[in-house]
Amino acid sequence: MLANKRILLIISGGIAAFKCPDLIRRLRERGALVTPVLTRAAEEFVTPLTISAVAGEKVHGALFDLTAEAEMGHIQLSRSADLLLVVPATADLMAKMAQGRADDLASTLLLATDTPVMIAPAMNVRMWLHPATQRNIATLKADGIDMIGPDEGDMACGEFGPGRMVEPLDIVAAVEAHFRGGPLKGRRVLVTSGPTHEPIDPVRYIANRSSGAQGTAIARALVALGAEVVFITGPADVAPPAGVQVVRVETAIQMLEAVQAALPADAAIFAAAVADWRVASASGSKIKKDGGKLPVLEFAENPDILAQVSQMPDGRPGLVIGFAAETDDVLAHATAKRARKGCDWIIANDVSPTTGIMGGAENAVTLITAGGAEDWPRMGKDQVAARLAARVAEALTEI
Repeated sequence: MLANKRILLIISGGIAAFKCPDLIRRLRERGALVTPVLTRAAEEFVTPLTISAVAGEKVHGALFDLTAEAEMGHIQLSRSADLLLVVPATADLMAKMAQGRADDLASTLLLATDTPVMIAPAMNVRMWLHPATQRNIATLKADGIDMIGPDEGDMACGEFGPGRMVEPLDIVAAVEAHFRGGPLKGRRVLVTSGPTHEPIDPVRYIANRSSGAQGTAIARALVALGAEVVFITGPADVAPPAGVQVVRVETAIQMLEAVQAALPADAAIFAAAVADWRVASASGSKIKKDGGKLPVLEFAENPDILAQVSQMPDGRPGLVIGFAAETDDVLAHATAKRARKGCDWIIANDVSPTTGIMGGAENAVTLITAGGAEDWPRMGKDQVAARLAARVAEALTEI
């Protein structure tokens, strides 16, 4: 897939730069030719000698290199590559890109190029959430810059939240998807997956048996067709796929907020098994036994994410797909659900205990659309995902 693809790798000055030698090795394993560029700040985290040795190429860093500039080196570097890849993309470099500044080699290359640019942001959570950074992100996306991540997680500074750089293999998967093209290239698809956990107290919660395997398979299949995927997942048993923007949540309310933040999108696929109810007032401390007296839990209804997105007056995705996990009268209940929620398609499946589908490796689904119901044979969840992704690609060409 990456054989002889020329990648100009711009490494900027963040702690996540320490992952770049591994990234270079992974890219080269797949046949890519990697030309590294280090900012001055990046050299505080990784040395030019290390990067050069791993890349097997000279490291570029100085804008005013007499020999190189006599040959218009910065122009040649930016034009000869098949892809400019910025890893990590710091808040500072992203601001320069958004403002069109060119005060060092990295920013000059990014301004002088007509080659596709892909960035993997990495920064402190407060920097990522700052309005200035969010404005810059919007500008870069409008300029056609592809963005990988960031993930949510623990950071070197000790804080937790969005801003953590995605792992090297995720970046490699995104690069492969870029060159692969496919019918969903340039399309943004939102996928929810896994269960939600609704707290009763700090140690107990309400959940369900969803493993997240089907949602993960769907996201993977969409990436394979070239889509940009935002993957919003509850506490699933399976790991998120490579090449997606991962947003981790616990509760239904958090999932709704994450979905709203991820819009707009061309399509939204709601594969998550969201809890219908939550405890109205979760206890702040562990509920103790009280002389045999049973605790009384008052429930509240969780937000209906599928219905809210399906019925959005503005900014609704062109294709909204829901799932209906039923144990009886599957077709009737799922058909009624599609009408009630207002979504375009419903993927119905029988999750009664005898089927082994909930948490299993296979699925047997019925695709319900405005045109009727279409039964699919029982097959592996990856096969279901591939078939659904192909149908999504087909439908989006008509929207």
